Amino acid sequence: MKKVAVIMGSDSDLPSVRGAVTRLKQFGVPFEVHVMSAHRTPAAAEAFARGAAEAGFGVIIAAAGKAAHLGGVLAAYTTLPVIGLPIKSSFMDGLDSLLSIVQMPTGIPVATVGVGAADNAGILAVQMLALEDAGLRDKLAAYKQQMADEVMEKDRKMQMEEF
Repeated sequence: MKKVAVIMGSDSDLPSVRGAVTRLKQFGVPFEVHVMSAHRTPAAAEAFARGAAEAGFGVIIAAAGKAAHLGGVLAAYTTLPVIGLPIKSSFMDGLDSLLSIVQMPTGIPVATVGVGAADNAGILAVQMLALEDAGLRDKLAAYKQQMADEVMEKDRKMQMEEF
C-alpha cells in the first residue's frame, strides 16, 4: 500500500493535522509526518516532492497557514495528488490560508479541504488511495455506512421526543 505524506509548514501546526493522522491510522494507511517550509526550506520541499513517488508515497497532505504556499510548491515538483489543508491563523481566521491554497495557477492543482478540516484531508487521501485498493474501498464503504447508521439512530431517538 502506498503511503501518505503529511507535511506541515511549522511544528506549531501539529495540533491542526492530528485529525488527518487519526483518520489515516483508522484506515490502516501508512504515513509519515514532516516539517518543511515553502519559504524557509524550499530546497528540502522540492527534494521531497521530486522523490515522493519513488519513496512509496501516493498522496501528499500539505498543511499551512497564512501565505500557505507549501501545497503549491510541493505540487509544482510532483505528479502525485496534493491535498491542501488550510490552518486557521490569527489573521482572517484562516481565510487567507484557504484562498492561498485554493487559487493555484493552471497546471498546479491542489485539492483543498476546509480551514482546519484535517479529518477530511485524511479521508480524502484514503479515498484517493482506494482508487487502486479494494480493501480500502471496503473500509470506506463500512465507514460511510456507520455514519449513516448513526444519523438514522439519532433520527429514531428524535422521533420519540415530545415537542
